[in-house]
Amino acid sequence: MSALPVTGREWHLIARPHGWPTPDDFALREAAVPEVGEGQILVRNQHFSVDPYMRGRMNDVKSYVPPFRLDQPMDGGAVGEVIASRAESIAVGDHVLHGLGWREYAVLDATRAAKIDPSLAPITAYLGVLGMPGLTAYAGLLEVASFKEGDAVFVSGAAGAVGSEVGQIARLKGASRVIGSAGSDEKVKLLVEEYGFDAAFNYKHGDDVMGQLRAAAPEGIDVYFDNVGGDHLEAAISALNVHGRIAVCGMISMYNATEPSPAPRNLAMVIGKRLRMQGLLVSDHADLQSKFVEEVSAWIRSGELKYRETKVTGVENGVEAFLGMLRGENTGKMIVSLEG
Repeated sequence: MSALPVTGREWHLIARPHGWPTPDDFALREAAVPEVGEGQILVRNQHFSVDPYMRGRMNDVKSYVPPFRLDQPMDGGAVGEVIASRAESIAVGDHVLHGLGWREYAVLDATRAAKIDPSLAPITAYLGVLGMPGLTAYAGLLEVASFKEGDAVFVSGAAGAVGSEVGQIARLKGASRVIGSAGSDEKVKLLVEEYGFDAAFNYKHGDDVMGQLRAAAPEGIDVYFDNVGGDHLEAAISALNVHGRIAVCGMISMYNATEPSPAPRNLAMVIGKRLRMQGLLVSDHADLQSKFVEEVSAWIRSGELKYRETKVTGVENGVEAFLGMLRGENTGKMIVSLEG
């Protein structure tokens, strides 16, 4: 057996960003790898996730997830191989999903890791299409938005890890029409030609979002899955039919704002249309996990559900990958790969 690592690199937040984060807000530091205690495992991380919600954790405000602490390692989803174990439930050589990303090595209680099956899908899928973003899409569409067959669905940020899966699940479950917005012509083409959306538009083009949505959904929409907020939410409220539903997953357009954003100016339409708008946290839907993995992994194996990943290689490029994700440079799930 090769010697266990003594040190490893990990990313620390060293300053709280005001507006857009910059590389100066972070530091990559060498740190000692802790001893493996009773009931614990040591994981060599192979890939870790960077996600939009992490921007909110960089602010020192009370929220549904505690803020990152300054001068401490950041955390988030990661997958890797167990290289030491003092737990009966997980053996050396097992692959696990856990919450101590942003670092090369992680020591944690075995109860805080989940074994994953590389035969069902590549292990990176457990950070995206079969992981937290995937369950977010599945639960948000089917439970929070109460999707039913025949609904017309609009997804903003539709080329991202969550949005692309929402649109495909809606199609597979019998939506009458699936519309997506994205930030480039290449992503719009991907949504229609590869993911099977009925229509998509580039929100960065000259026309306003409301006009583009109206053209893509002349008969209106029944469900809006919101990843963007702002002008997208306003456009969706205008386009929603009576008894429409809005699942609010994220509002990435506002995460780096330094001034309050104006609320949708047409919010009063919620009354006459009897719209339902509900926030979405994936942690509320853990009961759907096994059904979600069973159904979605079958779609992946059959080729009915497709996914993309954008990989940035090297722990040293973790912050650049995170900033690139905030800028919309990823197609599908943004992943930092620690393997060459």
